[in-house]
Amino acid sequence: MFSISFAQFFLLPQENGASPDSHTEEVCRLLALRRLLGVESGLLGPLPQMRRTQRPSCVRMVRALASLLGLLLGVLLLASPAPGIQPCSSNGQIALFRLCNLTQAPQVPATTKNLLLSFNYIGTVTRTSFPFLEQLRLLELGAQWTPMTIGPEAFQNLPNLRILDLGNSKIHVLHPDAFQGLPQLFELRLFSCGLSETVLRDGYFRNLSSLTHLDLSMNQISSLSLHPSFQELSSLKSMDFSLNRILTVCEGELSALQGKTLSFLSLKLTYVFSRGVDWERCGNPFRSLRLETLDVSQNGWTVAITGNFSHAISGSEVSSLVLQYHIMGSGFGFQNIADPDTSTFAGLARSLVRSLDLSEGFIFSLKPRVFETLEVLKALNLACNKINKISEGAFLGLHSLQVLNMSFNLLGELYSFTFRGLPRVAYIDLQKNHLGIIAAQTFQLLGKLETLDLRDNALKTIPPIPSIPTVLLSGNKLVSLPDVRLSVHFLQLSENRLENLADLYRLLQVPHIQTLILNQNRLSSCQPGLRPSANPSLKNLFLGENMLQLAWEAGLCWDVFRGLFHLQVLFLNNNYLSFLPPGVFSDLTSLRGLSLTANRLTTISPGSLPASLEVLDISWNQLLSPDPSSFATLRSLDITHNKFICECELTVFLRWLNHTNVTLEGAPEDMVCAYPAWLSDLSLFSLSTEGCDEEETLKSLRFSLFVVSAVSVTVFLMTILVVTKLRGLCFLCYKTAQSLVLGERPPRRDPDTYKYDAYFCFSSKDFRWVQNALLKHLDAQYSDRNRLSLCFQERDFVPGEDHVANLQAAIWSSRKVVCLLSRHFLSDGWCLEAFSYAQERCVSDLQSVLIVVVLGSLSPYELMRHPAIRGFVQKRQYLRWPEEHQDVGWFRSKLSQHILKKVKGKREDRNIQLQTVASVS
Repeated sequence: MFSISFAQFFLLPQENGASPDSHTEEVCRLLALRRLLGVESGLLGPLPQMRRTQRPSCVRMVRALASLLGLLLGVLLLASPAPGIQPCSSNGQIALFRLCNLTQAPQVPATTKNLLLSFNYIGTVTRTSFPFLEQLRLLELGAQWTPMTIGPEAFQNLPNLRILDLGNSKIHVLHPDAFQGLPQLFELRLFSCGLSETVLRDGYFRNLSSLTHLDLSMNQISSLSLHPSFQELSSLKSMDFSLNRILTVCEGELSALQGKTLSFLSLKLTYVFSRGVDWERCGNPFRSLRLETLDVSQNGWTVAITGNFSHAISGSEVSSLVLQYHIMGSGFGFQNIADPDTSTFAGLARSLVRSLDLSEGFIFSLKPRVFETLEVLKALNLACNKINKISEGAFLGLHSLQVLNMSFNLLGELYSFTFRGLPRVAYIDLQKNHLGIIAAQTFQLLGKLETLDLRDNALKTIPPIPSIPTVLLSGNKLVSLPDVRLSVHFLQLSENRLENLADLYRLLQVPHIQTLILNQNRLSSCQPGLRPSANPSLKNLFLGENMLQLAWEAGLCWDVFRGLFHLQVLFLNNNYLSFLPPGVFSDLTSLRGLSLTANRLTTISPGSLPASLEVLDISWNQLLSPDPSSFATLRSLDITHNKFICECELTVFLRWLNHTNVTLEGAPEDMVCAYPAWLSDLSLFSLSTEGCDEEETLKSLRFSLFVVSAVSVTVFLMTILVVTKLRGLCFLCYKTAQSLVLGERPPRRDPDTYKYDAYFCFSSKDFRWVQNALLKHLDAQYSDRNRLSLCFQERDFVPGEDHVANLQAAIWSSRKVVCLLSRHFLSDGWCLEAFSYAQERCVSDLQSVLIVVVLGSLSPYELMRHPAIRGFVQKRQYLRWPEEHQDVGWFRSKLSQHILKKVKGKREDRNIQLQTVASVS
């Protein structure tokens, strides 16, 4: 698709920011993945009502939800089997036997690599359950519908098995030697199996020399006393004990892991240390154990528990500590619960913590020097707390911090001292706060800052920003841009309220800027005299979903892209464009991608597009008969969803469409005829041009017809010229001749004569003009020569009577209702009310009794702003007051005819007949 094609030309910075080192990047990816899967959703996290004592009581609900999630994932897997494999069958390498009502393992080929047996009734697994499958790498045996008994050496015939999945099964009996004979086992999944701490204490995993990942989450384990055989598991890197009930982990319980390095250890939602603990007696549970990531989230830890834990593990290296969904902090409105202070994380001084995740909590205030001891910390995540106050010196001591995430908090202002003590910070995320004021010196001392994310705040002006490569300011309340100096490479200002194109001219002069995003603003106004300047660095410019048409139709800002010789990608989608100003792209000599989708373009003139253009999206416009010469340089084109007129004039484009080497994006069924009606929705690729080829044999006849037509047209144009220049005099002559020949006859009246011929509805501010221009020439009470009996408010409304009653009486007692639309009319509530009543009468009488006359220079845009008027002008014809005085008499005559004419509401058939193009059967 078009968006994928554009990805070949530029690479936007990551929404969450690029972390300075690979470890921080991995943490960010893990957080994003967990949130995507919903594991860390609000259902599993702390609720505002469940603060301290109530929150741990929800473990049963959490386990039930986790089991339901596993079941849903299993059903999804069942609904989308491996391609090319029928259920309950094998293709030689993959054996798919999910939900096949099996009670024992089926016979499969010896070449099978993946054996999927979940959702069956296999209750017993012994050493003879499986044939010898030397090539088997994955065995999925979880989610059985019946309790399982696993005997000794049950998998000995699978010597090269790498992944064994027994998760989400109720294991009734598990023999201590069940996993013997699996020297190549890499990952063992035993989540939600109803297992107790016996599997850890009695050596069930001995001799699994290749075991790297062990998942024992969602079981009934209450203690982590490990069997000495864990010391022999030299490859063990990851252990997951989340969603068990492990109240304490004390020194000595994990002694079998001493000297090892674990990449991941999860004690999430285990209630660990959430009850009373004798910390001095318990000691350091991770002594002589190095942890790359320790997850102790959702355990109901307070400031006191966190402080005691950090002191208990002092000296044990924990590279990344995840403490999400904690209950530290007073939150908003709670004053009796402490926020973290200097002593809370003091014990981690010798633990070499490089990443600390304190997101999803209740921290309200960051106290001075709260993280002072974390000298090697590189990534700090404080997102989704209730932070409203940052004390002076809160970040002192974080000399190595590179990533700071404070998004989704309650910050309202930033002071010059807020980020003091962060000399190496490269990424600050402040999105989704309530920031309205930022002090001038807030970011001045952050010399290493590369990305500043201020999206979705309440900023009304751009704060003073030093030289920062990436600045994100979308979703704020920016109305105009102050004259501040910017030095950025990537600037995002989408979803603001910018209206004046002078701000765009100013931004295009920012030095070194490479990408500028201004989507979803209101850019529409332009003042004469704006001067563009060359920008040699800008490569990507996004101006989609603005209103450039309003400025361009006024003949202004046609030079907005002048001097952008290095621009490569330009988005102008959704700008209501009905034309492209001549030469608007003349300086875009490096442009490779252009989006004009969702506009109102009816044609693309040859030469209007840059010669360097390769990718063009012009879908969802109103192109009628495109000229293929405009697409000569393209490599990719999206021209779907236009309104093609399938007549012979489209022949050249159809031939090009069927023979071009340009990649056509979109489905062929989205390139269809709009006219004539009998070819509507027919694909362009289904049309034949055979009928149009006969014109080649008629060249001589065409020449003769050309001569005759040229003479006729010349005479006709001369006649038109005379009539055009003297049409007022011609009309007077015509009326005089008509009166002499036919005599002046009174107009015929229908038997059902109304009290008035017409009710003239106009603003009282326009009365003097209406009286001089219309009433004196049409109303019989002004002159005996006038033949119409008119009604208007200033003369015929009954004084003292309800105005609505006067309106309704005037409308229903008049043959027609004439609304004179002016700017005063559109701002007059009574006039708009009368317009609505007139439309109601049209519906009631099933007749077109409403005549609309547009006065002055009202644009269609101004008319469309009012729903009632918009519906009328889109579906029905209306009159415009003539611009030249000589047409006024003719206009009055036509208006009189419309008033006296009885018109029934029926629609015209505007279908275009096509004679020469036939469809291919």
